[in-house]
Amino acid sequence: MLLEYKTVLNTAATEFEEKKSRFITNVKPVVSEEEAAAFINEIKSKYWNATHNVYAYVLNRGTPVQRFSDDGEPSGTAGMPALEVIRRMGVQDVALVVTRYFGGTLLGASGLIRAYSRGASEGLAAAEVIIRKLCVNIFIMLEYTLFGKLQNMLMLKGNIIKDVQYGQDVELTVLIEDGKEEAFIKAVVENTSGRAVIQCGDKEYITLDSGGKLLR
Repeated sequence: MLLEYKTVLNTAATEFEEKKSRFITNVKPVVSEEEAAAFINEIKSKYWNATHNVYAYVLNRGTPVQRFSDDGEPSGTAGMPALEVIRRMGVQDVALVVTRYFGGTLLGASGLIRAYSRGASEGLAAAEVIIRKLCVNIFIMLEYTLFGKLQNMLMLKGNIIKDVQYGQDVELTVLIEDGKEEAFIKAVVENTSGRAVIQCGDKEYITLDSGGKLLR
């Protein structure tokens, strides 16, 4: 599993006009080639009368996959520029389709590259690029008298407290970046003088915005 990667949070659609040609970009997070293909076919069906439906997608579920299509545009002027934008932004598990309705004025190779690059860039920005970070669930059980001191430590270190249950003892779940759990457990043991029960649980991805703020 990847420790960290970028993807998009939402589906999104953007549009602009260039020399009377209309460019519409649709973006969607995807996790498989089947899902990417279904999305591309959906957009092609929606804009069945468009001049071109150019697509690009990048997946990284074990084996990296990168695909694109110029859909009738001159080779290298449409799908590849869109794919390059995805690569440059470092985003994966995403598919996009840039639809073009020809407006009667030729854009030339450089104009097409700029237009399809712009469509991909604006579409990805609208879909909101996020960071997915792999974390480990750490379960801690301790007496109430120890909780305040531990809570202060967690807050000072910026640790994410996922859940707190107040029963006979305090039971909490903390999310720690994968690979840093041993150092965290050592810190908890020292903080509680070895009186806390600590257990490692499953791993999960958390979602951060581009500035590193927790979204969910």
